[in-house]
Amino acid sequence: MTFDEEWAEAKRAAAPGSGSLPDLVVTQDDLGAVGHEAFLVHGQLCGKADIAGGGATARAAAECSTRNLGVGSELSVTLSTWESQVKTVLQMYAHISNHLDFSKKAQADNDEAIAASLRHRDGSAMSVSEIQRYVK
Repeated sequence: MTFDEEWAEAKRAAAPGSGSLPDLVVTQDDLGAVGHEAFLVHGQLCGKADIAGGGATARAAAECSTRNLGVGSELSVTLSTWESQVKTVLQMYAHISNHLDFSKKAQADNDEAIAASLRHRDGSAMSVSEIQRYVK
């Protein structure tokens, strides 16, 4: 029996009794797409959020404060709260993007290590029966 035949038989034996497909399947492309979207949203938010300190809200707060209007200090508090919340969201998107990039690479490295460990010195694949000896 060839490796492919033994592997197919082992997969059939391990399949759920109902014969249904697993309910969660994540591919490398899925991870990459989510990570890429998180990266894009992070970049857009950085470019559009008024957190640089020199934006219109900061200028309005400073102008109102120099004219002794109470709304100036309230605008400053609002801006400070906004900046804090935007920075939190930016950190979340950066974390998502970085984590998915890391997960994708780690999974590929794991797959490569497992594949290498399941080969003989001459590069030929081990049979399923040989692999089962390691499990017992």
